[in-house]
Amino acid sequence: MKKLLLPFLFCFLSVLSKAQYGEYDTVKAGPPFKIFDNLYYVGNDFVSSYLLVTDEGLVLLDATYGKYPVHILQSVKELGFDPMQIKYIFCTHAHYDHFEGADTLQKITHARVGMTDYDWKVADGTIYNEYASKTVKMKRDWTINDGDSLKLGNNVLHFYVTPGHTPGVLSLAFKVYDGKKSYTAFMFGGIGQNFTGVKQTQLYLNSVNRLLKMKNLSVNITNHPGAGNIFEKAEKLKNRKPNTQHPFVDAKGFKEWLLGLKKDALKKLKLEHKKSQMASQLKETNI
Repeated sequence: MKKLLLPFLFCFLSVLSKAQYGEYDTVKAGPPFKIFDNLYYVGNDFVSSYLLVTDEGLVLLDATYGKYPVHILQSVKELGFDPMQIKYIFCTHAHYDHFEGADTLQKITHARVGMTDYDWKVADGTIYNEYASKTVKMKRDWTINDGDSLKLGNNVLHFYVTPGHTPGVLSLAFKVYDGKKSYTAFMFGGIGQNFTGVKQTQLYLNSVNRLLKMKNLSVNITNHPGAGNIFEKAEKLKNRKPNTQHPFVDAKGFKEWLLGLKKDALKKLKLEHKKSQMASQLKETNI
């Protein structure tokens, strides 16, 4: 029965996905791959989803959208894990491409779904957001606050509210293992600057500055693969020679990446201030 369920769901969700996103949705979902001993990529070529393996169950980081949650389940199975062992799903924010699939995944696996207060309000339709799902309204499950943590066996997930991309962006830190070596991986939940306004831009800048002050961040796990060259690094990992540096471990590169985001945010902040001043002047002219 379970073998028949996933193909049926994939076909059903494909129809819904096409209805919502149209023919332009040319996203491709390739095979999953291992990044670290306890971390795997199970997303597509547009939006990331990661499988974190712990002693106390499986964790999904971001849930994708449309038909792709079924691809996640198929990928988990292909990697040799039981999808029904997914205990937690953490969504970085409630834009459709990161959150929408949580509804399907929770109904199948009965996993807990965690997100911040603001983005739960987007997810359940209380707050309007132009990037929210048009088809899924989800009842609030686990509300995560800044500074919360979750211990699962030999790993601890640390949660941070890093507003900007949305006012409730969730970011996460956790340990990844490469043989006997361990590193701190970090997932900044709101990379894009596709928002407007001085206030929200300043929030984004504050969040980036906060991340720049954090220590021991050496693995950049981005929620869109293109933002962190995930596939390029995976190709290098595939061809990695023994006793050489893991291509995903790059503390210096991580900091430079954050500095790049900061530079862009500072430019945007100046632009938003100019737009705000022009709007004020126009309002005074029309009085």
